[in-house]
Amino acid sequence: MEISTLFWDASFEELKQGYIEEKDSFTCLLCGDKIEKGIVYPYKDRFYEAERYMRIHIETAHTSVFDYLLSMDKKLTGLTDHQKSLLQLFYQGKSDKGIQKELDMGSTSTIRHHRFALKEKERQAKTFLAIMELLKEKDEYAPAFLPVHKTATMVDDRYNITEEEQEKILKKYFPEGTDKPLLKFPPKEKQRLIVLREVASQLLPEHTYGEKELNQALKDFYEDYALIRRYLIDYGFLDRKLDGSEYWLKK
Repeated sequence: MEISTLFWDASFEELKQGYIEEKDSFTCLLCGDKIEKGIVYPYKDRFYEAERYMRIHIETAHTSVFDYLLSMDKKLTGLTDHQKSLLQLFYQGKSDKGIQKELDMGSTSTIRHHRFALKEKERQAKTFLAIMELLKEKDEYAPAFLPVHKTATMVDDRYNITEEEQEKILKKYFPEGTDKPLLKFPPKEKQRLIVLREVASQLLPEHTYGEKELNQALKDFYEDYALIRRYLIDYGFLDRKLDGSEYWLKK
């Protein structure tokens, strides 16, 4: 199961802690790293059991779950940049007066107004979440939508994709199977997204590719590997060094 699916399927408590417990391991919901159970892990001259080491991983790799969630696209969080700045300062324990000075805002009453607005947003989110959970019990015709990958650069209607649509499009563009070359590069955005998602899923998740190595891997899918590479970057699946010498899957 890809990491985006694990992330969106996680419970509220699991999202807060940033990882899920599986039979033999703990999996980080933020990047997909696994910490195997039954092993003692060294860190800074001390040893830790698996779950504690997972929390250390989150602190060292992601700073905190709060910071990671706050950095997500506003289409996924529903937060404006200004609200994110305020939440970050609240999380740091800054006083209203300190925030007023730091952001050069009118008065502390303005900060209190923002606190109230965010509290209202929390109440609305709880209500909406309850509504959607109750709806699941009754709406037997609801299609199964694919989760949006967390590194998406822009979330819009292209991501309105059902599992059935994905299956049809993959069969159309990979008629011999997804382990065989792409028939042609899709002309439509939604089709491209599905194809690129499949290509990205077959790249090594914990690997840094040299340019030639990546080109060869992509050429196995499609002759115009440069086109595939560019779109993988544009859609937020791949990241790279500025000089284009190294590439890796974004987490």
